[in-house]
Amino acid sequence: MGLFEKKEHVALFTLTSVAIMLAIVVYGVVGCTSVWAHLGSGMLLGLLWMQSTYIGHDSGHYEVMSSRSYNKLAQILCGNCMTGISIAWWKWTHNAHHIACNSLDYDPDLQHIPVFAVSSRFFGSIKSYFYDRQLKFDTLSRFLISYQHITFYPVLCFARLNLYLQTFLLLFSPSRNVPDRLYNIMGIGVFWTWFPLLLSALPSWPERLMFVLACFVVCSIQHLQFCLNHFAANVYLGPPSGNDWFQKQTAGTLDITCSTWMDWFFGGLQFQLEHHLFPRLPRAQLRKVSPLVIDLCKKHNLPYRSLSFVEANLWTLKTFRTAALQARDFT
Repeated sequence: MGLFEKKEHVALFTLTSVAIMLAIVVYGVVGCTSVWAHLGSGMLLGLLWMQSTYIGHDSGHYEVMSSRSYNKLAQILCGNCMTGISIAWWKWTHNAHHIACNSLDYDPDLQHIPVFAVSSRFFGSIKSYFYDRQLKFDTLSRFLISYQHITFYPVLCFARLNLYLQTFLLLFSPSRNVPDRLYNIMGIGVFWTWFPLLLSALPSWPERLMFVLACFVVCSIQHLQFCLNHFAANVYLGPPSGNDWFQKQTAGTLDITCSTWMDWFFGGLQFQLEHHLFPRLPRAQLRKVSPLVIDLCKKHNLPYRSLSFVEANLWTLKTFRTAALQARDFT
């Protein structure tokens, strides 16, 4: 159908919106004295981070630009420079996630011990083959996981702190071979220059704290979306085999149902299964291949689950609560 070549102008529109939002944020901080303007600017910056991350994700899959060089530029600009999260770290974990979707011991996107556990199988202190270490289920893990269905949303509001930490641990690790390490370090250097300068323009520390919290809370919607796509889906132990890759992707993935006009907000990730089956398909084409994927799943009796945003939240909370109660009873 030629859909891989039809990139359309999603990246251009998104980059333009990011530039406009950044200009409004800077004006709201520097040019306004109202605390409400500062609060609104913080919230808008959180939305900017979401949209910039979508371009980082798309370019990380080499699907939005005309060449690999332009894709790499978009990755560093939208990932490192704008959000402070290294595209090198993202590729490192995201490639493993796509290959071993929802494998408890191979997919790093499920390995959040001691804070979260989507399955009681983590209570056996399984080994992470991605991080090459034991995921220990100790007293602290048991306590935190026992209340994870309550702490889930508050923790998401501060999830970016962990991503910043993971970025620094990877980029400044002498034992790891990091592709484009220098470019990535320069990129996060740009972020940690402009963001503190922006904060310094605010008149007081309470307003700076309010601004940062507003950014984090709004952007937590995106972290939530990543969780909704996989946490309530099927999980398994071990690596995927060559013959069951398609089945593993359908079993480990949930789509989010939304109207066409909301595609910009979800960044194409609401078609999570379609994205996993065709990782380099441009975002604008995912809705067009969705009916084909639905028919293929029906033909082979495979699950195709598309939930509303509210339903996906309820499924995820139910998964967390089930594991939480099992952690309390674990001996």
